[in-house]
Amino acid sequence: MNTQELIKIEDDYFINTFTRQPVVLDHGEGVRVTDIDGNEYLDMFAGIAVNSLGHNNPKLVKAIQDQAAKLIHISSIYYNEPALIYAKRLIDLTSFDRIFYANSGAEANEGAIKLAVKYTGKSEIISTVDSFHGRTIMTLAATGHEEYHEPFKSIMPQGFINVPYNDLEAIKNAITENTAAIIVEPIQGEGGVHVPDVEYLKGIEAICREKGIVFIVDEVQTGFGRCGTLFAHELFDVKPDIMTMAKGIGGGVPMGGILATEKIASAFVPGDHGTTFGGGPLVCAAANAILDEFADKNILDNVNEVGGYFISELKKLDKDIIADVRGKGLMIGLELTKPGAEYVDKLRKAGFLINCTAGNVLRFVPPLIITKTDIDEFVEALDEIL
Repeated sequence: MNTQELIKIEDDYFINTFTRQPVVLDHGEGVRVTDIDGNEYLDMFAGIAVNSLGHNNPKLVKAIQDQAAKLIHISSIYYNEPALIYAKRLIDLTSFDRIFYANSGAEANEGAIKLAVKYTGKSEIISTVDSFHGRTIMTLAATGHEEYHEPFKSIMPQGFINVPYNDLEAIKNAITENTAAIIVEPIQGEGGVHVPDVEYLKGIEAICREKGIVFIVDEVQTGFGRCGTLFAHELFDVKPDIMTMAKGIGGGVPMGGILATEKIASAFVPGDHGTTFGGGPLVCAAANAILDEFADKNILDNVNEVGGYFISELKKLDKDIIADVRGKGLMIGLELTKPGAEYVDKLRKAGFLINCTAGNVLRFVPPLIITKTDIDEFVEALDEIL
């Protein structure tokens, strides 16, 4: 079947929830993907910051193949070795004490909110405008986009308060005696790649310690090296009570998780929360392979070197259409003075995959293995198209 015949299947049978690019991708290698018509693209999007090691990474593929030949799924009723090994490895790399495996970022955030409410016995959650925490009804309420709320207001849970991002006074003013938690992205992704002031997360941490409020960081997009440290909150020298993660954790397989301190995690007892697929042997084998590659190939060093280079090259583009360049590591936004959708389309036709978020911000979240040569190729094309 050709591209148009395949796309027609979606038109005829899928529930209409996505506006897709008219490309049917077939295979990938490293930082490049190829569609069924043989067109090759430099992947600057990495499956929305998921494919951290790019495509067809030999160690990741082998880990998945080997585990698939042994066990794919056994449920959460039994122990499995990859999940146990990964838990210890990840906890040893962070300031947290306990882990819960989930399937996605939304599920991880939902579980984190439940844990905070159970721990505190309170029912209000403060989140930020332009945040993105998921598409379930509860995480949608935490997500600070009014347009996403509108169709579902009649069934959305109460107790969620959205305040402006990077505004400590707004948080202080929103706190009540019933505030259970503050949930925040260390760097906003969907909202337009907004990097907060240095003191912002430290201020939230101090407020939470003073008021007995649970401090949750949503590292679904910013985690696993995306911003130059294993988790982005490390850039701001804070120690949250709970951290959520997904996307890059498995390099392409669907996986998420919650990390929490011992004190907070102890609020959950058997029956309070659960999962059927979370922490299965297949996804945890993949996650272990990701950590192996991070260590063996100095992935974080590459993120910092190439990410810094990428930002500096973008800042050299002297054009009236560019309003701002911002980001950390390989999570970068190029804000335009006009809508950006047409440039996503033009770049795709030129052989580059990106996306536009917040209406006018071109978002670049390529595989963490990308090189300066790849960046030069992309920036040259971007310069010409802009």
